[in-house]
Amino acid sequence: MIPAADDNSARPPGRRPTHPPARPWDGRRGDGGWWLFRARVPLAVAVALLQVFGSHAAAQHQPGRSALDPLAYALLLLGPSLLLFRSRFPVAVCAATSAVAAAYLLLGYPYGPVFVSAVVAFVGAVLAGRRRAAWLCAAGLYLVHLGVSAGTGSLTWGQELGMLAWLLLVVLLAEVIRTRAEQRAQRRQARVEREQRIADEQRLAIARELHDVLAHSISLINVQAGVALELIDDDPEQARTALATIKQTSKQALGEVRQVLGTLRGPAAAAGDAGPSAATAAPRSPAPGLDRLPELVAQAKDAGLDVRLVTEGTPRPLPQGVELAGFRIVQEALTNILRHSAARSAEVRVGYPAVGGLELTVRDPGPASAGGGSRAGGSGSGLTGMRERAAALGGRFVAGPRTDGGFEVRAELPSPGAEWLGRIGRSSG
Repeated sequence: MIPAADDNSARPPGRRPTHPPARPWDGRRGDGGWWLFRARVPLAVAVALLQVFGSHAAAQHQPGRSALDPLAYALLLLGPSLLLFRSRFPVAVCAATSAVAAAYLLLGYPYGPVFVSAVVAFVGAVLAGRRRAAWLCAAGLYLVHLGVSAGTGSLTWGQELGMLAWLLLVVLLAEVIRTRAEQRAQRRQARVEREQRIADEQRLAIARELHDVLAHSISLINVQAGVALELIDDDPEQARTALATIKQTSKQALGEVRQVLGTLRGPAAAAGDAGPSAATAAPRSPAPGLDRLPELVAQAKDAGLDVRLVTEGTPRPLPQGVELAGFRIVQEALTNILRHSAARSAEVRVGYPAVGGLELTVRDPGPASAGGGSRAGGSGSGLTGMRERAAALGGRFVAGPRTDGGFEVRAELPSPGAEWLGRIGRSSG
């Protein structure tokens, strides 16, 4: 899941944001508008009712204080009204509600729940990241209370310790809520980053798979098309054979491309389709494995490359990921020989070590083709793709020229539960 972008997401790369990003718990995102304003109304109404009726009940037990008059009720309603704007102006609302409560105390009105609106505003300011300003407002209101108590002669240590305990409890509660909110925001961000990383890895895997399928098939088609053009007049039968190979190779490539692209359609997309075509969203054929290496050898032979396939050790079933990686590495290595080497022969060794896993070696006697490199149609990402496939499985990959002028590709692919294979020697054996 990708979070909705804020105003800073559309800025050009490298440019600093014009304003800090909104915190996940405040209402300053610009997308709330009237709905967020209305959502705060019930809380403001509840605080107003609590302050008015609670202060009226408390006044019955404080005969020495000033009686509640219209100004007192106005102050009791003003604080909750300011709470409607606490998300947009957290510091201003915190200061204003504290000032209203302080004015109420200075005018000598009875003690009661007049502090509720100031407490709500204080918590809102702390959650908005304005902790210092919120603490200053709370400290200022408490000093006003001390001054009023000292001025009226009602200052007692027991009462003040109780008030201080309540104040510390409110501060602790606000800090706990803030910490929990930050932890939830961090978990959401970590989840988004993890999902994005998984999506990137999946796209890279699909791109690598498409590259291997298309590079191999198009290279064979290119070679066979050249053969057909050269022999179409002198040897029509051989040209017809080359065209038949082109047809078979392109058909097989289309099938593999369709299978790879089928992985782009998830179960949700398939379920949303109507009709029987929805059932074809997921690939129904298994991914290619080592059992299809003889097909690669036959295709390379049709392209004029005599490939010798050697198996060492006892073949055994391997995980699908290892089988697919092994097949693609051999496929890409043979494709590179067709593109970049003048050799007309190659050797593929498939080893099954006793400790488990898979060893692959593809070598050709060389020399490099004079028309190789970019002129052969290579993208330069073949070796990188093979190395990434091996690394994704925790294996090793080495590719480089041989001392006798040829080229060698070697890969070790471990299987789950197998001990680590021996280190690959860089020298040709």
